Amino acid sequence: MTGSRVLALGHYQPSRVLTNDDLAELVDTDDAWIRSRVGIRTRRIAAADETVDSMAAEAAAKALATSGLAPHEIDLVLVATCTATDRSPNAAARVAARLGLDAPATMDINVVCSGFTHALAAADHAIRAGSATNALVIGAEKFTDVVDWTDRTTCVLVGDGAGAAVVTASAEPEIGPVLWGSVPQMGNAVRIEGEPARFAQEGQTVYRWATTRLPAIARQVCERSGILPEDLAGVVLHQANLRIIEPVAERIGAINAVVAKDVVDSGNTSAASVPLALAKLVERREIPSGAPVLLFAFGGNLSYAGQVIRCP
Repeated sequence: MTGSRVLALGHYQPSRVLTNDDLAELVDTDDAWIRSRVGIRTRRIAAADETVDSMAAEAAAKALATSGLAPHEIDLVLVATCTATDRSPNAAARVAARLGLDAPATMDINVVCSGFTHALAAADHAIRAGSATNALVIGAEKFTDVVDWTDRTTCVLVGDGAGAAVVTASAEPEIGPVLWGSVPQMGNAVRIEGEPARFAQEGQTVYRWATTRLPAIARQVCERSGILPEDLAGVVLHQANLRIIEPVAERIGAINAVVAKDVVDSGNTSAASVPLALAKLVERREIPSGAPVLLFAFGGNLSYAGQVIRCP
């Protein structure tokens, strides 16, 4: 085998829906202000007994069932998250235990909002190197655990959930080369710090960086895969803010692509946002199987990572 491909996808969201009107009862805001600033209408809130690993396992179980693989065939589990509370066992190990997997390598990857695309690249590299054959790659966050519910600039943004992909060895590469990097000098623009940990950001800094710097980087991702932006069937950006997604997608030049806008209904779910949005597009059959899709995520650390994949 000379490459890897995404075989199947799955997603999970908590049942509780928090609307903008609900938030207006907590902080000085309203539906019109939130929609005009970030484009979000609703977000999902995890219950007290829903954890990062339980949501990750729900999404992974759906992806695994769709893939047709048996649990014992999974030999690598990667969970992208920045909100898991326990250091050991890590979320990946707990997912493996919940799903009854047989001796997989288990690792958590914390690159905040771009965690899933980093993890997908790591799985692709492991499969290409012969260290794994079938991987579960999951993005899962309980971001509402780290939000300050008195800060109207951040509490309106976040939601909880998980998305998962089964990645398998392939004779032809269907996951393109990753382009990843960061701006360490600006890393403090997005923070989850303190005791208890709380999410804070410099919103205008992130907005300017994302809308001015990232479109050119995303086009380079396409170049590495030999794909013209106008030939993309789908664009799944990190679901940070509709005011970022729309201009970045336009400046990439993907004029014929379906652009994921799951942020409207799910909020910003950090590392879960790309697989969650992608799984929904595939479930609704909005992108044909085999068509090229750009995955590109960015955020905390001012890190970014992207690749072009073929839609499962």
